[in-house]
Amino acid sequence: MSKQERVRAPWSLRRRLLWLVLAAIVIVTGLQAASAYRSALREADRMFDYHLQEVARSVHGGVPFAPGANDSEYSVQVWGPDGTTLYRSNGREMPAQAVLGFSDSRVQGVRLRIYTLQTPEHTIQIAQDLDAREARARALAANAVTPVLVLAPLLMLAIGAVIGGSLAPLARMRRQVATRAAHDLSPLSAVGVPLEVEPLVGELNALFARVRDTLEAQQHFVADAAHELRSPLTALRLQLQAAERARDEEARRAAVQALGAGVERAIALVEQLLALARLEGAAAGAGEPVDLEQLARETVSELLPTAHARNIDLGLASSEPLVIASRRESLHLILRNLLDNAIKYTPPGGRVDMAMGSDGPTCWLTVEDSGPGIPPAERQRVFDRFYRLPGTEGAGSGLGLAIVRTVAERLGGEVRLDNSPSLGGLRVEVRLPIRAEAS
Repeated sequence: MSKQERVRAPWSLRRRLLWLVLAAIVIVTGLQAASAYRSALREADRMFDYHLQEVARSVHGGVPFAPGANDSEYSVQVWGPDGTTLYRSNGREMPAQAVLGFSDSRVQGVRLRIYTLQTPEHTIQIAQDLDAREARARALAANAVTPVLVLAPLLMLAIGAVIGGSLAPLARMRRQVATRAAHDLSPLSAVGVPLEVEPLVGELNALFARVRDTLEAQQHFVADAAHELRSPLTALRLQLQAAERARDEEARRAAVQALGAGVERAIALVEQLLALARLEGAAAGAGEPVDLEQLARETVSELLPTAHARNIDLGLASSEPLVIASRRESLHLILRNLLDNAIKYTPPGGRVDMAMGSDGPTCWLTVEDSGPGIPPAERQRVFDRFYRLPGTEGAGSGLGLAIVRTVAERLGGEVRLDNSPSLGGLRVEVRLPIRAEAS
């Protein structure tokens, strides 16, 4: 496994939180235990020194020396003003030169902590075995540290339980997603979900809603496409049968001609269906500089033979040099469908004009024709797939304007329908941003 693959390996949030928190507890517990141990040693040292002072004062006050059960740990020696030894406990030798206050000394290999008190009547020395004293101090310090060391594992267990309980909603949500059927796109329940996870649940539910809408749209699309393809395919079969049953050459020629026209219509319908399917399934791409005027002239030239065959005057009425940041293929699809629709529904001998221009951050292009137009009440419905005006003649499929609006919206634009003031038919206006927005 490469280093890059190891870096990208999945990691557990629960395990990471546990390790970080437990490591913090161990470090803090160690620091606290060490601090408590040192503090306990200092306190024990001060306590033993205070005890030595109290013993010296009690001896000075005439109280008999009674150190307790561990008599060998303490030694007492009292001198008179002339240096005569007045009292010595347990026969242990003491330093001959008394140092007033506290001092450390070694007598006969034994380390001693000595406190000397001098009065007008006598000099009192109280000594304590340092080894025994330090052992008792360590025991006291250990007793002070023990609760910290005992509570640390209990705290770790409690933290582990809290982290596990806090992450339980995530595990529950994972099981909820893992056990649901592939077609189940219902929203996830947000009950008991932490506030930090709630936005994620909301985004997942929004994603499920978008996927559900997309699937429903695809189902409608497939159903509508199957319905629309059934008619031309049935017509093709009937025309083929008519050609087979033709009795003379002229009838056969007419049947073959009708069959060819039906094939052309079926091809055009399939191309439009494929174009619409590609548009709905493709992601929005980055814009590229497109000369819209040149593209418009190329599209007009491409459809001139179709317009001449119907005796329709097709041309670019007005234009200006216009370069926009967009997608060339999408713009060509808009222009071709608008011109093709206009030519298709304009009566022979009519006219179709295209114009374009810009105003500020947007550009516009219009296609006007001298056809029958679209009533205002129907102008919204004609953007629906496969919808055609009642009584409309011609070989249209009802996809042209649906494709135009889909492409325009993907490019960040909009489509408007109106009456043509100059030609009397339909006027289609498409507005697009001159510069593509960064996605």
